[in-house]
Amino acid sequence: MTGLLRVVQRNLIVYRRVWRGSLFSSFLQPTMYLLAMGLGIGALVDRTAAALPGDVAFLDFLAPGLLAAACMQTATFESSWPVLGKIRWDRTYDAILATPLGVGDIVRGELAWVALRLTTVAGAFTIVMALFDVPRSWTTLLAIPAAVLTGVAFSAPVLAFAARRSVVSGSNSFNTMFRFVITPLFLFSGVFFPIERLPALLQAAAWGTPLFHGVALVRGLVLGSFESWIWLVHLGYLLVMLAVGYVAALWMFRRRLHA
Repeated sequence: MTGLLRVVQRNLIVYRRVWRGSLFSSFLQPTMYLLAMGLGIGALVDRTAAALPGDVAFLDFLAPGLLAAACMQTATFESSWPVLGKIRWDRTYDAILATPLGVGDIVRGELAWVALRLTTVAGAFTIVMALFDVPRSWTTLLAIPAAVLTGVAFSAPVLAFAARRSVVSGSNSFNTMFRFVITPLFLFSGVFFPIERLPALLQAAAWGTPLFHGVALVRGLVLGSFESWIWLVHLGYLLVMLAVGYVAALWMFRRRLHA
């Protein structure tokens, strides 16, 4: 536990000097999406006959999805280029391993740091949602840890990916990941529209994507719309993804740092 906290402490000291650079991508960007699409496009959507699940306004439907998506994007970024930099360029992890700390402390510390970052992102965005009177239930408070879990579930496998020996410069590998994995998930996992509007084959594919389960879990908690045990499926999916990613990250970090 002490080793984990030391890694978090190190990242926090560094972040205190660079936090302004992450303010736009982690908070202002999803807030602008909420304003532009929730209020602008939402005004048009709400006038159509096509009702959203639960007959909620488009702003109410969109906001929880953006909360989950913002945590996914922040966690993915924090676990990609910065981690590769600590492995390859700054040799931060080599310095850490010269202390009593081990690889497990590094992986758990990085995941704990991502969870801390996401808590601030989710908390701030929840305040913005409250200003627009989006929350419908007291369970909105549980949406913050649900959004954090969504992000950390992405962080673990991305940590493993960043530690691969084949990731040299990181530029092409990470750009490919964002273009062909993260962006499609952002667009087709139920953030902007119900997946029931997709063809049957794509609906089935969406159920296999992690962001869909994160969006569904967060949206259900914000709107208080869970009526069955289906939330256990969403929660279980994210927990399994986190566990598998954690094991993979441990294995890849040991291979890379002890090579």
